[in-house]
Amino acid sequence: MVSAAFFTDEWILARIREAASLTPGSRVLDLACGPGIVSETLAYLAGTVVAYDITPTMLTRTHRRCAEAGLTNVHCMLGLAEALPFADETFDVVVNRSALHHFPRPVVTLAEMARVTRATGRIVIVDVVSSEDPEESALHNALEVLRDPSHIRMLPTNELLASLQEAGLKAQTTAMWTNRREFDEWLRITNAPERASPLRAVMGALAKAGVAAGVNLHHDGDTLVFDHRTLLITAVKRG
Repeated sequence: MVSAAFFTDEWILARIREAASLTPGSRVLDLACGPGIVSETLAYLAGTVVAYDITPTMLTRTHRRCAEAGLTNVHCMLGLAEALPFADETFDVVVNRSALHHFPRPVVTLAEMARVTRATGRIVIVDVVSSEDPEESALHNALEVLRDPSHIRMLPTNELLASLQEAGLKAQTTAMWTNRREFDEWLRITNAPERASPLRAVMGALAKAGVAAGVNLHHDGDTLVFDHRTLLITAVKRG
């Protein structure tokens, strides 16, 4: 595990590129592509990237980003993660970054990812994981939901690995790093300033009471900080 620090997007993208191990002919699915950051970085190395998301606004941003970068091998598609409109074994690589905690049934989504990946392909998953302690995990996820109502649940590592097994996958490699977060930076991601005051009061009170919520929640001087443990898994189909 890498110690707590602030990891830039580029650092994380480099880890995803390494895990994806693309070739110029690779066909890639970026599942829940968001604004297309991963789609763009993989498109420079792959043959084709399908940027797939449930939100039209995100697909518009992805299309704009890739067009401005001069990339013509990224194709945007709208749809549900639980019912992918692709034939079995369509992709060499499927990538899912920071989205698994938004899916109501992660095992169903993981099984769909496995289905559309070729027998010799790989799946790359990156997401924050919660504490193995049920009460800490529940409190951590409650705070995340208060910040972003679209959040459903960050899984503990053992549950995520068990979900992979249930979906017909096995973890080939894993890597974990701890990213130090500051309250204001964390809140800005959702662009919801109206949530700042009540969240700051709740999290500040927890930190003052010594309740770490499974994320090392505490004050560093006047700054409210906590840690996100991010897990990167490279998975393959179980034979």
